[in-house]
Amino acid sequence: MNVIGYGICVVGAALGIGIAANAVANSMARQPEVQGRLFTVFILASAFIEALCLIGFVVSIM
Repeated sequence: MNVIGYGICVVGAALGIGIAANAVANSMARQPEVQGRLFTVFILASAFIEALCLIGFVVSIM
């Protein structure tokens, strides 16, 4: 049962990062001059999504 919970967390994190990466790539294509700020925001968003995935992992273990 724990494996299923963690699998759901990983799929959710992968979808979240994929959607964020898609939005950043589209934004960089439209306005290349803001690439640095967009990349920073993307890295922060990815870190927060991964943190939520780790929290889900801990909860699924409990």
